[in-house]
Amino acid sequence: METGITIRMATEADATDILEIYAPYITDTAITFEYHLPSVEEFATRIHFTLAKYPFIVAEANNQIIGYAYASSFKERAAYHWAVETTIYIKQDCHGQGVGGRLYIALEKILMKQNILNLNACIAYTSVEDEHLNNASTYFHEHVGYQKVGHFSKCGYKFETWYDIIWMEKLIGEHSATPKSMIPITELQIDGML
Repeated sequence: METGITIRMATEADATDILEIYAPYITDTAITFEYHLPSVEEFATRIHFTLAKYPFIVAEANNQIIGYAYASSFKERAAYHWAVETTIYIKQDCHGQGVGGRLYIALEKILMKQNILNLNACIAYTSVEDEHLNNASTYFHEHVGYQKVGHFSKCGYKFETWYDIIWMEKLIGEHSATPKSMIPITELQIDGML
């Protein structure tokens, strides 16, 4: 595992660097079903919106952002307040260095402090791997403790190919009859957690 990695909260000022990581996933892969590269301003707005309630973190090595992860609402209704969708992207030449694991460990620590119980990941999946999609994300999520809980067939179309999605889930807390309220990220002291 890479030892020179630091994890910190993202800021809107990181939008350009984060977008550089995300861009090849849009243009060259079916890992995201997004077709068009958002502007830096739009991506900064996404970061701002996420940080109003959930963590958005980055991994840095040699003062360069090499990966990021964040949580977002699983669903908007009040009954879903204890569930989030997790997202992670790693710079293309930084796979296999432990960056993803470090990011997800840090993300889980924060989410546990927020009283989140369920982590859900929506992952592009293919029964026949091609130059745009392999199933490495599925294997990564299995490695960090997620289990497959749903499979939707041919629901995403990109690069003239129909791709599946799977949902994977990890439970990180006790589901009691009286769960603690979800605490927005803005009300937590994050220092020392990353």
